[in-house]
Amino acid sequence: MTHKILIVEDDIAFGKMLATFLERKDFSVTTTSNSTEGKEKLQEEHFDLLITDLKLPDDSGMSLLEHVKETYPKTRVILMTGYAEVNTAVEAIKKGALDYISKPFRPEELLMIIEQASENTVKTVLEKKEETTTSPKVQNAKKPQTNTVVTENNFVTGISEASKKFNQYLELVGPTDMCVLIQGESGTGKEVAANAIHNFSSRSNRPFIAVDCGAIPKEIASSEFFGHVKGSFTGAIHDKKGHFEAADTGTLFLDEVGNLSYENQVQLLRALQERKIKPVGSNEEIHVDVRIISATNEDLTKAVEDGRFREDLYHRLNEFSVHIPSLRERSEDLFLFTEFFLEQANQSLNKNVMGLSKEVETAFKQYTWPGNLRELKNIIKRSVLLTPDEKIPLEVIPREVVTAKETATKTTDFSKESNEKQLILNALRETKNNKSRAAKLLNITRKTLYNKIEQYNIDL
Repeated sequence: MTHKILIVEDDIAFGKMLATFLERKDFSVTTTSNSTEGKEKLQEEHFDLLITDLKLPDDSGMSLLEHVKETYPKTRVILMTGYAEVNTAVEAIKKGALDYISKPFRPEELLMIIEQASENTVKTVLEKKEETTTSPKVQNAKKPQTNTVVTENNFVTGISEASKKFNQYLELVGPTDMCVLIQGESGTGKEVAANAIHNFSSRSNRPFIAVDCGAIPKEIASSEFFGHVKGSFTGAIHDKKGHFEAADTGTLFLDEVGNLSYENQVQLLRALQERKIKPVGSNEEIHVDVRIISATNEDLTKAVEDGRFREDLYHRLNEFSVHIPSLRERSEDLFLFTEFFLEQANQSLNKNVMGLSKEVETAFKQYTWPGNLRELKNIIKRSVLLTPDEKIPLEVIPREVVTAKETATKTTDFSKESNEKQLILNALRETKNNKSRAAKLLNITRKTLYNKIEQYNIDL
């Protein structure tokens, strides 16, 4: 049973977020920001699990892994990294890591790894937590199946015509078993929309598994999707359940599906057609009952024309398509989302900011929001952190939002392409052309960033 967890993460905010999430699941969590402090904590008390970043200010997570396996063999280790390198993953598994997870990831994904490692005992803890919690949100929600990953809905319906039409489509297709393709700009909330479709369906109390296809290296995609058996390849030290099996009887959400390699597309197509999967290294096929919802921010029809995406897979995924509107297309909903994200930020940061100043309201109205809801959420959270009083003042708002008022009278190109290109240029300028950091700022994968750089002919 994993009771006590040590997190070694130099990103203080991220480490605190993980600790808070796991503490809510009844784990005892200690956090440190470097390897030296981590070793001191390990010496002082026993930990069942160590979760460490690969890049630490005074050492590497790999070195810390080796130290733990040699000195504290009963402590299991999970490595986190923003650099999704297959050779590093394999090396970590060889050296005894429980698993390897690539940033950015949702806390629920980490919980799933812990669950799979000690399934029966962790289930007892989660069930107890679920039964005793007094949170109104949990009480009013449908109880999920044990040992599943369920994303909290957080769905704001909106009052604009674009939102009303979008919501009607979600309610219409939700109760069916049709494969749904969600298309729209980055940051519009595709996973939230997919989860809403899931909640409208008869599968709502079954698993909802979200997968970022762009973050899975093609070399290990088969294992990620279909699982593997112990000994099937170097480093496979235990059986692993893939995403399809984890989502059985529920919904599998494939985000950025256009980033899958051609070989992985073939494997995915077969799984959808046969409704059967074969774990890597196994001779037995497993029947799965999974509803597929996929999402992309690129034009898949063009990808089909260019030969980058299989036409038969496109038609299989696109039994019903939904366009998720950008924030510019539903400007009437801007302050509904603002209030929602403000409440989230207050809870997360233990603050009590009441709203926006008049100057900030004006700036928000005049800004075009190229990063959509993700950008709005990030700006609200940052502003709440920096706000000393009840109202968010103009001086804590990012410069690009404030200066939108100055450029509002000029001729502006409101096309998606122009705004997206400018957002990428801003990120590259901010990170001095460091593509890994720029992709992290934009909350997209490096592969997606490279594709966008090529698409917009951006010279570096």
